Amino acid sequence: MPKLLIIDDERAIRSTLKEILEFENYTVDEAEDGEKGLQLLGKTKYDAVLCDIKMPGMDGIEVLEKAMEISPDSPFIMISAHGTIDTAVEATKKGAYDFLQKPPDLNRLLVTVRNALDKSNLVTETKILKKKISKTYEMVGTSPALTRVKQAIEKVAPTDARVLITGPNGSGKELVARAIHENSNRNSGPLVEVNCAAIPSELIESELFGHEKGSFTSAVKQRIGKFEQANGGTLFLDEVGDMSLSAQAKVLRALQEHRITRVGGDKDIQVDVRVVAATNKNLLEEIEARNFREDLYHRLGVILIHVPPLNERREDIPDLVHKFLNDIANDYGNKPKTISPDALQYLQGLDWRGNVRELRNVVERLVIMSGPEISAEDAKAYARPVVT
Repeated sequence: MPKLLIIDDERAIRSTLKEILEFENYTVDEAEDGEKGLQLLGKTKYDAVLCDIKMPGMDGIEVLEKAMEISPDSPFIMISAHGTIDTAVEATKKGAYDFLQKPPDLNRLLVTVRNALDKSNLVTETKILKKKISKTYEMVGTSPALTRVKQAIEKVAPTDARVLITGPNGSGKELVARAIHENSNRNSGPLVEVNCAAIPSELIESELFGHEKGSFTSAVKQRIGKFEQANGGTLFLDEVGDMSLSAQAKVLRALQEHRITRVGGDKDIQVDVRVVAATNKNLLEEIEARNFREDLYHRLGVILIHVPPLNERREDIPDLVHKFLNDIANDYGNKPKTISPDALQYLQGLDWRGNVRELRNVVERLVIMSGPEISAEDAKAYARPVVT
């Protein structure tokens, strides 16, 4: 059952609120002053707190301020017989969820508590989902090659420097971009991804910068581009080497002037975006072939991070296989399968042209086709199946 805390110096108010809330199947604790309330908050996780504002000693606003440090996820509902709009605004600014006047209307009280609990649940669920996502995109391995990548991320992430990530397909360039964003000062902002290779050249400018209604035949309404969507956060330009030259010119201007113009528009729009780019191409060769702008290359490549292919860090394969076994088991709702040392040794000896992405697919195939333990025979039979 949801657990609530009532902080109020009036015994009658505490008893009345407790009786009402316990009738609604809530578990309720009481505190007769702010100091006792903070002690309870330090020991117990409460789903919501009802706190009086006018109390002797420590008033409710002071309790709220200190509680935000102890238990920031517990929604505070402030109550007072002497409430004013200014008091309610001040409480909200300090982090209060809502404000009720004494004596509280029964229906309003119950609705407010229920909404506060919904918010508390959403905060908890969001944290769980973020943990799951961070585990999904975790960079696994302790090889010297991967350690150098992690050290580079650790140094560059807290800055606003632009980063160019290079490496073959399937090696984990997206994971590097995510790690840079998550460890940056912009991690509360959005991470917006654009796969430049997947968007037709005639649409890439609209995708990046947006367009105004009527700017071309299919532009039936205004569209906000990825640069604007990423404002205050990070824009990840994946496969940037496949971007058209006209789009490259506009990206260069956006990086130089921190302004963009929508397709079909004439208004400059200010944007605050950190750009992280990735490519599997040799951009210096693309520059020689006049397929990529040299000035854009130097703008994007303030910091260069190369992600090594899996064949250059085979010692990471056992850790990756065990991670994939757990991930696949979670996806299927099954117990993780085990794998024999001989099977791991066999996988380490294979040529992984598809890199980590290929390894993940092979592990999933072995999970489906093998028994409770994946043996060396299973690995030999299914890791490289013969296609007829």
